[in-house]
Amino acid sequence: MIEIDLRLARPAFTLEVRQTLPAQGITAFFGPSGCGKTTLLRAIAGLERAQGRVAMGDAAWQDDARGAFVPAHQRSLGYVIQEAALFPHLDVRRNLDYGLKRTRAEERRIPLDQVIELLGIGHLMQRRTTTLSGGERQRVAIARALATSPRLLLMDEPLAALDMQRKREVLPYLEGLQRELRLPILYVSHAIDEVSRLADHLLVMEEGRVRAAGSASEVLSRLDLPLTLGDDAGVVLDGVVGERDPQWHLARLDVEGGACHFWARDHGHAVGRRVRLRVLARDVSVTCAPQTGTSIGNQLHGEVEALADDLHPALTLVRVRVGEVAVIARLSRRSAHTLALTPGMPVWAQVKTVALME
Repeated sequence: MIEIDLRLARPAFTLEVRQTLPAQGITAFFGPSGCGKTTLLRAIAGLERAQGRVAMGDAAWQDDARGAFVPAHQRSLGYVIQEAALFPHLDVRRNLDYGLKRTRAEERRIPLDQVIELLGIGHLMQRRTTTLSGGERQRVAIARALATSPRLLLMDEPLAALDMQRKREVLPYLEGLQRELRLPILYVSHAIDEVSRLADHLLVMEEGRVRAAGSASEVLSRLDLPLTLGDDAGVVLDGVVGERDPQWHLARLDVEGGACHFWARDHGHAVGRRVRLRVLARDVSVTCAPQTGTSIGNQLHGEVEALADDLHPALTLVRVRVGEVAVIARLSRRSAHTLALTPGMPVWAQVKTVALME
């Protein structure tokens, strides 16, 4: 586990966070600019001198009650920022060697050759870093951070400086990296598309404090958070490809832990492949009975779990529980009133579109 109990006071801003995070998977710190995400990450790294305690498993990196503080360069962590910050006078191989030399041979837990293969940078070894694209530079920067064999990888908006095409280039490498190395990652972002795709665990921050924490699917289905997410309000669900329909080029995506599945465009994944789905509230409607003669093929039987006001006074958010998972629908208040929606009421959620996070 990763223990965090930190407080940092500045003029007009106070960071105060007390959390225990899983030492596995990707934990995302999400929230608007200025909410304290980067400050928290830097305090965990020891780059900001906050007050309190930080521990990674049995290693206490900071414990003010005992007068203990391990400097940033002595903490077993890697740190990746927006700009790759590579040495321009060195080629890629020597940039990686710089990170490797920081770690004694007996402490090297992560094989550099494996990292190079996972990040797809083997063909770049002899290239000067000034000749690399933005996506290539970030992949090299990640490899250099991992060359030190850290126990924890910190990433501060690592894709913020990239355009959408380069971002899509790097995201699959981040997924593969975590899956293969099983290295815990703390990931700062204000981009909900990145968080929805990558995060296993989520901290939503606001004005220096944690507003919500838990699994990504659990936190994103809460109705008190869409004020933060706005039009991007929705849920993230994990599932597997259950069936492929070659006639209509569709795939059936079976949601884990839920008595439901979705039909969506076939992306060519094999049956049994694990996938992550995103269902936006604006793509969900609610009816009191199953519908026929409709173009919406995904209809889920569940019950109303909660209702909440949305950003605009004309709108209402409705969370519908389907088995062990939930979807959120964005309805007009008039529609919710006409249907007489109340918690516990059986309904059908109609899902127009499902996005496969890839």
